[in-house]
Amino acid sequence: MLLQRHKALYEGRVFQLRRYKFAAPGARVMERDVIVHPGSAAIVPILPRDRVVLVRQTRIATGKLLWEIPAGTLDRGEAPLACAKRELTEETGFVGKRFEKIAEFFTAPGFCTEKLHVFLAHVLTAGKSSLEEDEDIVVRAVPLAAALKWIENGRIQDAKSIIGLLKVAEMLRSRKKASSPRKAKPRRRR
Repeated sequence: MLLQRHKALYEGRVFQLRRYKFAAPGARVMERDVIVHPGSAAIVPILPRDRVVLVRQTRIATGKLLWEIPAGTLDRGEAPLACAKRELTEETGFVGKRFEKIAEFFTAPGFCTEKLHVFLAHVLTAGKSSLEEDEDIVVRAVPLAAALKWIENGRIQDAKSIIGLLKVAEMLRSRKKASSPRKAKPRRRR
């Protein structure tokens, strides 16, 4: 399937809305409205003793204050890692020394082109945040175990945060398991 033609319906600050006409399997021509988004990056910032840095902000589409991992939209031509580093500092004040990419996924492929890149940030240094004018963010470091409970009880409802936190929890479990001393199997006597 190839997107053949599109008509711009709306152009906003962050995304565009386009109506695409395309040939579907069986040579039928179909139309779909698509939000064209430049992509985004999110970060799971991890502190000593397996604490993660979360942000709480108003998400008008939900009508709620949501606890999330820091994230933001890619600027034109910006690499996902550069965006992750920028957003980490802007939203939390922390600067990360080491970053690992842990996930990449489409947020809502049924109607949106946004691809989200998730990073784990290690070796954090505290600094000063630089929020944008329209941002009202609360920053809190919580134990990863508590953040996982927040997912279970619905306090964290944001998909990128759920994916990022679960992925980091699994990575840490695997690393701890791999680094723990292995017990030698007892030998059988003959």
